[in-house]
Amino acid sequence: MNSERRFRLGLLGSGKGSNFAAIAEACAAGRLPAEVVLVLSDVPDAGILERARERGIRALHLPPGHFRTRLDEAAEAAWIATLQAAQVDLVVLAGFMRILKPPLLRAFPLKIVNIHPSLLPSFPGLEAWKQALEYGVKVTGVTVHLVDHGIDTGPIIAQAPVPIEDDDTPERLHARIQRVEHDLYPAALALLLAGNLKIEGRRTRRT
Repeated sequence: MNSERRFRLGLLGSGKGSNFAAIAEACAAGRLPAEVVLVLSDVPDAGILERARERGIRALHLPPGHFRTRLDEAAEAAWIATLQAAQVDLVVLAGFMRILKPPLLRAFPLKIVNIHPSLLPSFPGLEAWKQALEYGVKVTGVTVHLVDHGIDTGPIIAQAPVPIEDDDTPERLHARIQRVEHDLYPAALALLLAGNLKIEGRRTRRT
């Protein structure tokens, strides 16, 4: 990947879409050599869909099928076909609450990016900020990584720390983590799209 053209991003989300908004703003400001061409959600009234439509971006709800934590086979085929028809260069997960299975990973090999609210490999999975508070660590953070067949196990693109304060609540900590996410995610995507990252197994390094 390089920065000679504007890359086409397809975003997948299940929630309010704050990271989508940060990415869209970075694209509009020229900090990210890309444009969001498609937003997909498994939730029909997800805020991310409304935010995308307000910006004139194509936004669709696609049924996820009958599983709670992943797309079923027919649904996944429809999601893949929709992303491919939009000719996306990169699939960006922005609060997408379903596990991706091999068909989607094979369709976009090393071209799916996720953001996680901890310093992986610590605290993978759901509500990582609550996990960090309960464990008692003094620093947590944010990780942007490529998606592989595991849960929050793919090669790490970028990380940023977030200190935990003595009087933190889950809500306060999560809000501070999200502010860091909104800066880190567009910057990490820009690094990846500029072609300045070499992937070596589970590791990445700048070239």
